[in-house]
Amino acid sequence: MRGVGITKNIDMIQGPIFRSLVLFALPLLGSNIFQQLYNTVDTMIVGKYLGDTSLAAIGVCAPIYELLVGFALGIGNGLAIVTARSFGSGNQEQLKKSVASSMVIGVVSSLAITLIAQVSLYPLLRVLNTPPEIIDEAYGYISTVTLFVAVMFAYNLCAGLLRAIGNSFMPLVFLVISSCFNIALDIVFITGLGMGIKGAAVATVISQGISVVFCLLYIFKKTRILVPERRHFAVEKELYKELLGQGFSMGFMSSIVSAGSVILQYGINGLGYLIIAAHTSARKIYGFSLMPVAAMAMAFSTFVSQNKGANQGLRIRKAIKMVYLYDVAVTVVLTLVMWLWAPALIKWISSSSEPVLLDNGANYLRFVGPFYAVLGVLLATRFALQGLGQKLLPLISSIIEFFGKIIFVVILIPRFAYTAVIFCEPVIWCIMAAQLVYTFYSDAYIKSFKEKG
Repeated sequence: MRGVGITKNIDMIQGPIFRSLVLFALPLLGSNIFQQLYNTVDTMIVGKYLGDTSLAAIGVCAPIYELLVGFALGIGNGLAIVTARSFGSGNQEQLKKSVASSMVIGVVSSLAITLIAQVSLYPLLRVLNTPPEIIDEAYGYISTVTLFVAVMFAYNLCAGLLRAIGNSFMPLVFLVISSCFNIALDIVFITGLGMGIKGAAVATVISQGISVVFCLLYIFKKTRILVPERRHFAVEKELYKELLGQGFSMGFMSSIVSAGSVILQYGINGLGYLIIAAHTSARKIYGFSLMPVAAMAMAFSTFVSQNKGANQGLRIRKAIKMVYLYDVAVTVVLTLVMWLWAPALIKWISSSSEPVLLDNGANYLRFVGPFYAVLGVLLATRFALQGLGQKLLPLISSIIEFFGKIIFVVILIPRFAYTAVIFCEPVIWCIMAAQLVYTFYSDAYIKSFKEKG
């Protein structure tokens, strides 16, 4: 089945393990970079032309965006895992059924999330103690973005399905094109038409819509294996159960993590708009620097899903050790970069000269840097468990993160201010990583494939 109507796909089931992972991860890294550009270019233009208060308005929206949109995207990624396992097992009919069912689930989920978002956004901003001077501006931004959750879901589902069959290159191409549109539209809407940060939201939605069109055209023309026929839309109870279980497992995992971030944002909002802007800027750099380990974790998810479908558990065991070593090597480089250039990076993103903003943002980056290895292990192991079909156990790590952030917000941030924010996630990552690694090596399937010698 592999090779039928598919171009630029990576064979994850045969051949050198690390080479396959790297070749698959490189386009994912590029995709992550350009995906991050959507929000980072918004931030840079807003910081340069609209100032620190508008930058803070985008910052308070970030965790809400992750909560609402991340749930939809988590569902999409979970659905693609089922498709990857069908591809790995060589079952083309089941693959097409999983694509058809994923489309139905995606449409219903997107509509539900959109309705919930439009009702709850403004009350949520008030509950989060958003400063009065930025709450209306923040609402204008986030309400526009979440109104078009379906567009974001459509792109991520299409990209996830292409990756499920080993093609991580073409989603990158489409994202590069749409990112160029995003930059141009940002300039037009924010500076030319004077739409403020709402213009950044409109630019993001239009640009992602363009990437959806390109994805659909490519799938229909080049990867017919992903195009279901009418008969494939027939409801199969067991398939829907598997798709909903895997999809909502990842969706809830993402939303629990994001809910923790919303709670953490509540603690940050009480520290003033300059600290909000500092954290916003630092998190943009964090988002970029995280990409090498995040891309490898995403590649590993597809690797595990396909090899589980092909019943190659020993290959999975060997691969995860390689991924862990890769995470450590990347962290050494990132830590050096953060210690040398953190202040300059914060200034570049924020366009601010406020010492409070620059110093706090730089401190965040310098402390978090050495913990990227822990985060890389966490992400790779979590994705591996999901690729194996685990639905509930990966959620435990998200629950740990959720309650850990509550403890920091209630007890430590009121006492230690932004210093507690800086320590919060690295401490929690260590606990989560330990739980996930133990869970992975305790998995019955993985234990049945012990390496010899």
